[in-house]
Amino acid sequence: MKRLLKMPLPLLLFLFGAVKSQVNPGVCRYPLGMSGGQIQDEDISASSQWSESTAARYGRLDFEEGDGAWCPEITVEPDSLKEFLQIDLRSLHFITLVGSQGRHAGGIGNEFAQMYKIKYSRDGSRWISWRNRQGKQVIEGNRNAYDIVLKDLEPPIIARFVRFMPVTDHSMNVCMRVELYGCEWLDGLVSYNAPAGQQMNINGLHVYLNDSVYDGAVGYSMTEGLGQLTDGQGGLDDFTHSHVYNVWPGYDYVGWTNESFPNNYVEIMFEFDRIRNFTTMKVHCNNMFTKRVKTFRQVLCYFRSESDWEPTPLSFSPVMDDVNPSARFVTVSLHNHMAGAIKCQYYFADVWMMFSEITFQSDTAVYNTTLAPPKTGPPTSTQPGDDPMHKIDDSNTRILIGCLVAIILILVAIIVIILWRQVWQKMLEKASRRMLDDELTTSLSIQSETFTYNNNNNPSSSPSEQESNSTYERIFPLGPDYQEPSRLIRKLPEFSQSTEEAGTSAASKSSQASTQEGVPHYAEADIVNLQGVTGSNTYAVPAITMDLLSGKDVAVEEFPRKLLTFKEKLGEGQFGEVHLCEAEGMQDFMEDDDDFSFEISDSQPILVAVKMLRADANKNARNDFLKEIKIMSRLKDPNIIRLLAVCISSDPLCMITEYMENGDLNQFLSRHEPEDLMALLSNAATVSYSNLKYMATQIASGMTYLSSLNFVHRDLATRNCLVGKNYTIKIADFGMSRNLYSGDYYRIQGRAVLPIRWMSWESILLGKFTTASDVWAFGVTLWETLTFCKEQPYSHLSDEQVIENTGEFFRDQKRQIYLPQPDMCPESVYKLMLSCWRRNTKERPSFQEIHDTLLECQV
Repeated sequence: MKRLLKMPLPLLLFLFGAVKSQVNPGVCRYPLGMSGGQIQDEDISASSQWSESTAARYGRLDFEEGDGAWCPEITVEPDSLKEFLQIDLRSLHFITLVGSQGRHAGGIGNEFAQMYKIKYSRDGSRWISWRNRQGKQVIEGNRNAYDIVLKDLEPPIIARFVRFMPVTDHSMNVCMRVELYGCEWLDGLVSYNAPAGQQMNINGLHVYLNDSVYDGAVGYSMTEGLGQLTDGQGGLDDFTHSHVYNVWPGYDYVGWTNESFPNNYVEIMFEFDRIRNFTTMKVHCNNMFTKRVKTFRQVLCYFRSESDWEPTPLSFSPVMDDVNPSARFVTVSLHNHMAGAIKCQYYFADVWMMFSEITFQSDTAVYNTTLAPPKTGPPTSTQPGDDPMHKIDDSNTRILIGCLVAIILILVAIIVIILWRQVWQKMLEKASRRMLDDELTTSLSIQSETFTYNNNNNPSSSPSEQESNSTYERIFPLGPDYQEPSRLIRKLPEFSQSTEEAGTSAASKSSQASTQEGVPHYAEADIVNLQGVTGSNTYAVPAITMDLLSGKDVAVEEFPRKLLTFKEKLGEGQFGEVHLCEAEGMQDFMEDDDDFSFEISDSQPILVAVKMLRADANKNARNDFLKEIKIMSRLKDPNIIRLLAVCISSDPLCMITEYMENGDLNQFLSRHEPEDLMALLSNAATVSYSNLKYMATQIASGMTYLSSLNFVHRDLATRNCLVGKNYTIKIADFGMSRNLYSGDYYRIQGRAVLPIRWMSWESILLGKFTTASDVWAFGVTLWETLTFCKEQPYSHLSDEQVIENTGEFFRDQKRQIYLPQPDMCPESVYKLMLSCWRRNTKERPSFQEIHDTLLECQV
């Protein structure tokens, strides 16, 4: 490992702007203050400690106070990452090197960490695990208690908070002393969002132009992270080679082809730590035109200082060079624009465009870019007078004081304006929240009320109301009326009222909403919601359709209870339970039904699902249950679970539905593997892509039938699709049936309520459940199917981050995160998924279109 000693170098601080080059990792290697004392005791913390004398503040490299080091309270176990030493640098730093040391304590101690990992954070909430350029996380530590071991971080990290986490391969006591080396990150860039890099094929050579060290979320696009564009390392002239990292061709660059961008530009958004005065942007581009790669021909940059983007962009067109193929920095003058975020659109000059580094120069000078002669050996502790010096010309003092006074006056004026706006905004928020709460109480899927009927037994909504409020565009704007998703979820109604009280409350609120002019109505206002016995809603049915269907007689017969044998409880809810049962003689019972037949002999019992209403359920729940029976009896489609019989002559009320022998699709697929050579050699159970597509097509067919009746499922997922013989699929409505799937639902006060990972943005934020939101859920269900249900959708995001991501779909600033393309998913099918997740509901395909597309896709 190369060890460089940086010479302290004087440097001028230019007031109000300076032009600088990118950070230089070979020079940015100053000790940041653990050993020198610049990092204060209160900025060093730990998960635990042996005793007060081995607390975190004693974990300073080459420091012998206390008992000689930081030592976690308990023995560190293999694969345990519970213990950590944390350092708060108070501001963002570019960290290139770390040092570690054990506990020597004058020969008394002999504890050290043989290995460790590093986690870092820029904001203190989102923690990122460091990986080297080959993807390895573990860093080799110490072999004794006294030697200092230095390790280069390749790639370097940009962070404020850093955690050292000891790792062992057997139980042992560990102690650590550490140091961080680098320099302050004065660029101010905290994240960039960009399309994911792509792959180039040159005469059989695969060139991977992805951002392999990006530490944000990576899917269809990269969001909220930093990576190779800020690692301080420019790419070579020939992009098919890389620096000494022993990695794949194209590693140094992030690149895109114009074939993937209909508008002929790549948009990258840069977020900064504060509003800055920008002078220039430098973009390191490849220009190997013989390979159809050139620098950008034009860039348009938009600036955002507060909440809105400036309407007029800054435009810059560099001189095209078709002679010199060398990579180069293209410098773009930003003309002292004030901004906290910059969004740039880089236009293609040829087929490919590749960047390896993007840096910004603003009103803060940088001292970490001056080259220093390398020396062998470890960096030394900082001594007095060794720090880089900022020299300020005394003749500028008066100007500086005058500017500071002016700034203070401006700040006072801004504070007065902000306070005035806050008072006005609170008044608006109170009014909008009252409106929003009323709408949410009657429209979100976790509502506890059931039907709202008037005295004539007709639904309270009217056809005219449904027609006039059918669009999704009547949403609250991004102003005082808009609430962030996490705040919105916290205001969901709780289960504090009895069902009857909630029904009365809902009726009164619905009446009030209909009489208030100008109050937005959700499309859900005219939907009748049947409360399923498992606690989740069954199909949501338009009031008109419900009225027509429920007027008919029940088309199913009474089944003898004594012929049911209970095998397993599938789930339970507020009003009842769902059981898996064996039914004897069901074949004889259904022999008069020409539309239905069983595939097993008459002598064998068949598996059925029995939805049972509790005997103590209230009157509203009983009415709902009977209405659900009427509706379910009218649903007859090969891909919809069939209502077979009922037990309603006495309590508890029961409805008996089909249950397929292979269980639900989620568990079925998780027991199988893709049909490939490795699976065949291992004799694993496999499913071919053609069969996956066949199952997905059946789901689309069943949903086409439901949507033709204007039924909204609300909870479409693989867990609610059952599998029979020969990959037959039937859609069920059990909701959160098994405890196995309780983690798929977002919980409020311990109750599973919303399947947020399958829900559209408008369902989560606005409580709108329609066929278009079912289409969104189908896209997620299709993704589950093609990944063999091996992981939960958005498994890398917490529930709160999933909700925040729906806010990005609402804002539509190209920062939303999409589910990635599964390995065995053709491009045409992934495009179909993406179309299901379009922000504008009118642009999503219908289920008939989805069904036709899947039929046309090549196997």
